Amino acid sequence: MSLPVLQKKGDIILGGLFSLHDMMVEPNASFTSVPPHTQCTRFNFRTFRWMQTMIFAIEEINKDGKLLPNITLGYKIYDSCSAPFQALKAAMQLMGNEKGSRVEEDKEDTGTCHGTVPVVIGDGGSTQSLVVAHFLGVFSVPQVSYFSSCACLSNKIEFPAFLRTMPSDFFQVDALVQLVKHFGWTWVGVIAGDDAYGRGGANIFAAAVRRFGACIALQEIIPKNYAKNAIAAIISKIRSTGVRVILVFAVEQDTAALFDEALREELTGIQWLASEAWSTASVLSTPIKYHNILQGSMGFAIRRAHIPGLQDFLLRLHLSNPDALEDPFLIPFWEEVFECSLSLQAEGEEHIGRSRPQCSGTEELGNMKNIYSDVSQLRISYNVYKAVYAIAHAIKAMRNCEKGKGPFPVQSCPDTDNIQPSQLLHYIKQVNYLNSFDDEIKFDENGDPAAMYDLVNWQLSSNGEMEFVTIGKFDEITTAGKKKLQIQEENIVWNGNQTNVPLSVCSSICPPGTRKAIRPNFPLCCHDCVVCTAGEISNQSDAIECLRCLPEFWSNEERTACIPKQVEFVSFSDTMGITLVVISFLGSFCTCIVVLIFSCHRNTPIVKANNSELSFLLLFSLTLCFLCSLTFIGQPSEWSCMLRHTAFGITFVLCISCVLGKTIVVLIAFRATLPGSNVIKCFGPAQQRAIITFCTLIQVRTYDCLSSPLAFCLVLGYIGLLACLCLFLAFLARKLPDNFNEARLITFSMLIFCAVWVAFVPAYISSPGKYSTATEVFAMLASSYGLLGCIFAPKCYIILLRPEKNTRKHMMSKVSTGKF
Repeated sequence: MSLPVLQKKGDIILGGLFSLHDMMVEPNASFTSVPPHTQCTRFNFRTFRWMQTMIFAIEEINKDGKLLPNITLGYKIYDSCSAPFQALKAAMQLMGNEKGSRVEEDKEDTGTCHGTVPVVIGDGGSTQSLVVAHFLGVFSVPQVSYFSSCACLSNKIEFPAFLRTMPSDFFQVDALVQLVKHFGWTWVGVIAGDDAYGRGGANIFAAAVRRFGACIALQEIIPKNYAKNAIAAIISKIRSTGVRVILVFAVEQDTAALFDEALREELTGIQWLASEAWSTASVLSTPIKYHNILQGSMGFAIRRAHIPGLQDFLLRLHLSNPDALEDPFLIPFWEEVFECSLSLQAEGEEHIGRSRPQCSGTEELGNMKNIYSDVSQLRISYNVYKAVYAIAHAIKAMRNCEKGKGPFPVQSCPDTDNIQPSQLLHYIKQVNYLNSFDDEIKFDENGDPAAMYDLVNWQLSSNGEMEFVTIGKFDEITTAGKKKLQIQEENIVWNGNQTNVPLSVCSSICPPGTRKAIRPNFPLCCHDCVVCTAGEISNQSDAIECLRCLPEFWSNEERTACIPKQVEFVSFSDTMGITLVVISFLGSFCTCIVVLIFSCHRNTPIVKANNSELSFLLLFSLTLCFLCSLTFIGQPSEWSCMLRHTAFGITFVLCISCVLGKTIVVLIAFRATLPGSNVIKCFGPAQQRAIITFCTLIQVRTYDCLSSPLAFCLVLGYIGLLACLCLFLAFLARKLPDNFNEARLITFSMLIFCAVWVAFVPAYISSPGKYSTATEVFAMLASSYGLLGCIFAPKCYIILLRPEKNTRKHMMSKVSTGKF
């Protein structure tokens, strides 16, 4: 069965596809009888205005006669009912067949199908246009859409005959991304309709947003059956993510279903971004119920125009007109506008008049105010207008072709008496003219027009009506040096009648002094703010990492700037400094007491037993070790810093060298008791002094050749080497037979010495400021006390308290040495 068609004869027939109804009611299939025909429901006044604009443009061209003299344009218009299969069925009937065409052609068939139209204007929805474009492309029939914006339709390999006066979603998404970027929104949601337009646009938008560093909080699909559970789940996810800016990339019918559920769930406080499909949709802006949640919404709309004479043309419709009965779409339109019922019923239309009063026939459209008669936002209508005129200019170019200079093989011109769709397609692609509104009309290599958008803001007027206020524009072909997106921010009213830009971020901005730390298993936009550690700063918001200050600088308390380090030192006046000074002087005093005791008893066996000269030299070096710790206390200066480490290195090497000499003397002395051994003669006092001098000079040379940090490391390493050597030799001599074996005392002293300095290294590194200096002084004093106590305390004990053991006989007697 053929579909209802609105038609008018002419020399050249233009096909038209418009979704005059928003839904189709599928009949219940019983499989026992032939199913009834599908019925279209929910008449769309906005689309009906688009259809009338096509008729207006055709009639304007015919009446004017200048663009196409002696040529009359006709039309065949079908209702696709917002369904792809219905659009395909209408396209097939436009291509013509014996049963499907209602136009009686006067001319004979010249090789084309009976009733074929050379060009089709439509459809509106991208999903419908995809199906139609696949079909028409097979026959190279040009299709010029006025509202299909899916970026997929720019593929000329798949859709070679498709053109449009509506910019591609690729440019719309670019504009939306620039908008998101401009206001610093990094946590954005996107909800799409379940069709080619919604899914395609949402995917391109999400990918583009991620590329510039923002994150997609949610990406959901509105089901075509508008299931409440599915849409309620979307509302719930909006709440759980905390997103405050959401783009709805869907047609107005899908968007209305989403907002209906948002009203039921009492979802407020969301800044909605509108795709072009509903950015100026009256079906959403007119009902008062949507005002609360949609006030402040923002979106891009194609450029609008005022078409002179269009409103009068729209209001001309009336049931009393002679051609009223030939218009299958006038009756359902009239019944919906005036909410009345007519006895006449258009073919294929649902009978809905039983509960409505009868129409009187005297109704006037001029007395009604609705979407159909509103010409204040002629955007898509203007696209339809441009499509008709683009085709008319292409036909004119065909008729003006000069013989022998044509674009076709052998430079031939097209046959204007029998227009071939493929030839018309060539000329439509070449269209380039300036229309009466000073807009340049042309198509690029993908069949797309230049992308220019108005940025509109939904604002409530004083009379309670929603207005679309233009607050900016986006021009894809702007000249270099100018921004594509221009916004008058002072004119914006945000959701909730706010004047401040809404904040939509997963995590708040990290202030200076902190850095961003990514949360595991969260998008990159979700992070924690971590305070920079001491000695590091960040002087900008959302810093990725903290910067370390130079060695002579330190971070301030806010960790936002490096400031010169405060000179921090161990003072003679503070408690720590006084304690270390007292311990140092006490050690020096104890050493002097030992020197005094040894001097008074220098002729006793215990003093003479192990080279008293080395003992006195060792005591002298220990005194210097105790006193050199004083150079580390007090305010540092250039000379004191040089002195402290030099004195430390030399005095401790001198001290350990003396201990090494005493250890070697012990070993040599017992080896010399063997018959015929002359070893003792090769290691006399002179050789001992030479070893001590040589070991000390190596340390001095280290300071002369190396810089301070490296020299300090080598000093500690060299002292450690000598201490380990002493420990090893003393350990070997620990069991030599003697009543007083000094090697055992040296072993204990070296164990303490090594333990102190091994523990010093990590303690020094981890100690901040002046505490590192205190740690070094403590290590010096502790190791010095260890040497003094282990080596000399037992001897003083015997000299002062056990004088009976301080005899040659007792010293020479052989006793068991134990198990040590």
